[in-house]
Amino acid sequence: MIARSHGAGLFIALCLCVLVPPTPAIAQQTQDMPAKTGESAKSAGPFSAILSPFREKMIPQLRLSNSPRLENLLQNGKIELTLADALALALENNLDIAVQRYIPQFAQVDVLRTQSGQAARGFTGALIPGGLNAGALGAGVSGSGAGAGVGSAGGITGGGGAVQVGPAGTFDPALSMNFSWDRVSSPLNTIQVSGVPTVTGQTTAFSSNYAQMLPQGTSYTLTLTAQRQSSTQQYLRFNPAAVTRFAFGFNQPLLSGFGRAPNERFIRVARNNTKVSEEVFQQQVITTVVTVANAYWDLSAARENVRVAEQSLSVSNRLYKDNQFRVEVGTMSPLEVVSAEAEVAARTRDLTVARTNLQLQEAALKDMLSKQVSPELDAAGVVIKDPMPEPKDSDLPDLRIALGHALENRPDLRQAERNLLNQGASNEFTRNNLLPSVSVFGFFAGAGLDGKGSAAQGGVWDALGQSFKGEYPEYAGGTTLSIPLRNRVAQADNLRSQLEAQQLKVGLQRSRNQVSLEVRKAVIGLIQGRAQVQAAHEATRLAREIWQGEQGKLDAGASTSYQVILRERDFIAAQQAELIAVAGYAKALVEMDRATGSTLRRNGIEFGDALSGTVTKMPIPPSSNAGTGREVK
Repeated sequence: MIARSHGAGLFIALCLCVLVPPTPAIAQQTQDMPAKTGESAKSAGPFSAILSPFREKMIPQLRLSNSPRLENLLQNGKIELTLADALALALENNLDIAVQRYIPQFAQVDVLRTQSGQAARGFTGALIPGGLNAGALGAGVSGSGAGAGVGSAGGITGGGGAVQVGPAGTFDPALSMNFSWDRVSSPLNTIQVSGVPTVTGQTTAFSSNYAQMLPQGTSYTLTLTAQRQSSTQQYLRFNPAAVTRFAFGFNQPLLSGFGRAPNERFIRVARNNTKVSEEVFQQQVITTVVTVANAYWDLSAARENVRVAEQSLSVSNRLYKDNQFRVEVGTMSPLEVVSAEAEVAARTRDLTVARTNLQLQEAALKDMLSKQVSPELDAAGVVIKDPMPEPKDSDLPDLRIALGHALENRPDLRQAERNLLNQGASNEFTRNNLLPSVSVFGFFAGAGLDGKGSAAQGGVWDALGQSFKGEYPEYAGGTTLSIPLRNRVAQADNLRSQLEAQQLKVGLQRSRNQVSLEVRKAVIGLIQGRAQVQAAHEATRLAREIWQGEQGKLDAGASTSYQVILRERDFIAAQQAELIAVAGYAKALVEMDRATGSTLRRNGIEFGDALSGTVTKMPIPPSSNAGTGREVK
């Protein structure tokens, strides 16, 4: 008999779960989550729909190995690298991008969580307004407080009392079940009622409860209880007896808590934050692209600086040997040899510094383009294939157009605007929360009592039939009104929400002003960079002519080695300044794209490739003119 009562309750509870399934949005979101390996085979089972929510959803396996592109570029101990190659490697291997790649996934998981009725957990860069929470920080939309049950009136004993059906449940329906067995022996002081001095009773009980809240604020509960009672006392109508009860109650807010706006506030924020997550990730991609491009041009300048140092050392060695020859033939003082030898030492020092700086720049760039630096990669040299850009008239944009593009395309501005939308959801909720709490509720319950024979065969089923048919019904309905007389908590929450919205608007305007200033600085940087490059080119040309003229005077005996060394130093300094100017101009172009929010578009980077970490379309950096390629002869 116990097994039959347990099976009946379980059967009815499962039927209720099937009849009232989760909301389609929740079911769809669950289907969209990554599935566990082998789960598709298990899902064909008859209980797959019931068991699926309790199975772990596996995420893609973590990969910390470098992409094949890096291995393909590493040939014969060298990496021949274009800027497009560097950007593609950064999208595939850069760990800063890899870390931020989880942000959009966090946002999607938050959508899944809020569809259950709970609060979003958020992520760095997304705003979860504090005003969205009513009560404890982090609470969801589930109902709380006294009277959350399905009533206290009525029953098979005929008692009565006040009925109250409060809000209960979340958007995800909850099913709870309880089974118990109890045996009690009690001594009695009289035998007039029970007919025996000692009463022993056994009770087998089963109860189940199903609760859910709908987005409109409506909540409902279904409760089913069944008991099998047996006792040694006499004069009972049924012994054993089957006692059952089925109850249904609902609650509908009319003012505070009514409608989708207050109840779906977390869902709205979570869905908006999926867009915020894209802006946060895009900002990280832009930051990394800018860093990699600057490092690429720094490495190019460092390699050119090594070339200048090598040429300078070669010239100094040639001057030293020439002076030695002149001393041997008696046309020059030995002191001139000492000066030339000192210059060789200085140029050797400069070459050592240039080479070590080059090694540091190579190590920095490799770290940006790889997940792991293998010994082969660490030992490989980086060969820069793209020349540094020369100034062009088309590089300088119209200021008005550049400002328009920046205000439209900068991801940090779009992120701030979407955070302001989140604050709007908080304003709506706190405004609704100012209203009194008024709700209507309804309640129905049916009781059953039966028993057949000494074993009460079929008694539970007959009692359940009585409960569902309403042979012993209870009907109830009413209104609940709760008015906070001063309402200071709700007023404070609403005022704070409005203040936070204004603060965000001020912050957004400040960000727009900062963006405008950055664009103007970038334009000025291009103008200054262009002038510096042109001046550096001319200074290098003149310094070379002066040095070559002084060298000719030395050959004719009209100058000294010291004067030649001074002119050579001037020429070397001019070359180094030229490298700095050209590299600075290349960085100014990178900054111009960043300031206007055009970095990804200008470099031909697809957002989907950056998000997946697999580059299907190679970046196409802006075309650049070839460098001057000046060499010392």
